[in-house]
Amino acid sequence: MAACMLFALQGAVAADKPLLMEGKSAESSLYQRVLTTPACVLKKSASDKKGTKVNAFTRYYVYKKDGSSLAVGPDTTGKISGYIDESCAIEWKQQTALMFTNPAGRNRSLIFNSKDALQDIVDSKNPKEAVMPLMDKAINSGKADNVVAVEPENYIDYKKQFYLLPVIEAEESMFDDGNYTRELKVASINDKSTAKKESADDSQSELKSFKAAMVFVVDSSISMQPYIDRTKQAIKTIYKRLEKEHLQNSVQFGLVSFRSSTKAVPGLEYTSKMFVHPGSANSVEEFSEKLKTLDQAKVSSALFDEDAYSGIHTALNEVDWNSFGGRYVVLITDAGAIEGSNKLSSTLLDARELRLEASHKGAAIYALHLLTDSGKRHGNHDKAKAQYEDLTFNEILQKPLYYPVDAGDVNSFGTMMDTLADNLTEQVKNAAMGKDSAGAAGSARKDEDSKNISTEDMDLLGHAMKLAFLGSRQQTTAPDFFSGWLSDRDLIDHQKPTATPVVLLTKLQLSDLKEITTRILDSANAGILNPDDMFAQLRSVAVSLGRDPSALGDSKTLKLSEMGLLGEYLEGLPYKSRIQDLDEDTWSSMGPDEQNQTIEDLESMLAYYQQCNDDNDRWVSLAEDADASENVYPVPLEALP
Repeated sequence: MAACMLFALQGAVAADKPLLMEGKSAESSLYQRVLTTPACVLKKSASDKKGTKVNAFTRYYVYKKDGSSLAVGPDTTGKISGYIDESCAIEWKQQTALMFTNPAGRNRSLIFNSKDALQDIVDSKNPKEAVMPLMDKAINSGKADNVVAVEPENYIDYKKQFYLLPVIEAEESMFDDGNYTRELKVASINDKSTAKKESADDSQSELKSFKAAMVFVVDSSISMQPYIDRTKQAIKTIYKRLEKEHLQNSVQFGLVSFRSSTKAVPGLEYTSKMFVHPGSANSVEEFSEKLKTLDQAKVSSALFDEDAYSGIHTALNEVDWNSFGGRYVVLITDAGAIEGSNKLSSTLLDARELRLEASHKGAAIYALHLLTDSGKRHGNHDKAKAQYEDLTFNEILQKPLYYPVDAGDVNSFGTMMDTLADNLTEQVKNAAMGKDSAGAAGSARKDEDSKNISTEDMDLLGHAMKLAFLGSRQQTTAPDFFSGWLSDRDLIDHQKPTATPVVLLTKLQLSDLKEITTRILDSANAGILNPDDMFAQLRSVAVSLGRDPSALGDSKTLKLSEMGLLGEYLEGLPYKSRIQDLDEDTWSSMGPDEQNQTIEDLESMLAYYQQCNDDNDRWVSLAEDADASENVYPVPLEALP
């Protein structure tokens, strides 16, 4: 489509700033925004009949309303692009959008033509009976009552094929079985001229180039030598099988070793280290050579916990995951992880932030937790289990990929390692033959023993990764233009999410979010000793941000959300926040552990926001000619305070 152009306007619009949203004061920074649809053309003046076609879903700021026309610009700097008809634009009050989750293991989303049609399904006492006939008709014939679109069969990788499903309205509702859902009105547009219809033969052909990587993240502190040796043995065995079946170029292994802070104990030599990049060793001999110097540490760490999160962070960020369709990270340790708030943490991140990063990379994290006597003596097992269940929670399977190894038994550990490596090889072998071994959505799993690695789970994960791979190769996009209502939960299996809501924040907004979170954190630290100090500080911060002191009062039930601390761009977002709901009474009633957990959550959020800010690859422009400061970053609602 033609590029958006800046015109020397006839009857120039004299406006330094866009129009404010209705009801906002002059101090507000919330301006009126619209998204273009395929019918929009950009004109030099409101009276012109013809203009230049603009890219669909370009985000414009509204500078002036002239009858049925809008004077619009790409950013808030005062640049005017031209005029568009108001009838072709969609009002976008909040920069929120949806990203589909991987459809493996769940039913595809249906988008309905009205909220009432969706509500009828949500209220149904027999959702399967209500949904399946609609799903079958929509997929097989392209038509079903009240259904305007169906989610694509393959996963849409927005990192390679960015798409926008802007959220126009959002309401919370409840299924008949008591599970909550967000009902969301969305719009979408794709250029039909670039859409490709792929056949089953095309998919089979594409699958033959599917490659997979498994990166082991191994604790190499004192006492870990038997497990290091067994890991080496498992990889050597699988390399021999790969060579025999001529798959050594399709399955790659990597290895990261981690210990703890070298600032506290210099003799540890490193905190985390990449010993083998996937693809850098294509034979047993090459792999063995690279691991020749990998042994357990010669000195003890400062704490029993090790910096496992540093190892995970290294695996996620030092591997080119885009080279692989199958993406697995396997953590091996007998200790808990040093928390992001600890001064010995090298990443300042916790399980949640790393889980979000793994999800973005499309990688599944497994944790093999060795329940050794040493961990038992230190009372470390329960804490580590909670950390690693959070880290490995998989949104496709809706369960953590956490596997304890009783008594740290080396043989049991070895069996788990062999299962992982064998299954990965089988996945790639099937792909090489154009096959996809996966069960349908909601299929029963035969192996529910939490102490044994489920091959059925690995099959489903492999299926999901192949859908993502095919979606990337075939440039799968969101459905063509529609406006309608969908649920962010599977309409039959209500515990499975179908979409992840995100808020698109600018650099300035992300910086503001980081600053306010820092101030809340500082106040919370003060509140450990005296709750009055915490909320007195927060009231002072609110006043410094322009809040009316008389409106704040001294009520002990005044919530953080009511103080106006968090930016206007977060107002009305469809998410629940434990931190925003805090008041002085609630904080005072918390025990020390709960207060400390809140502080640690805030510290991890800050580290995550900094990581977002530094991640240049994920910033997206929503309008040509817009100032770079208007680029946005998709922040999951889960990561907001």
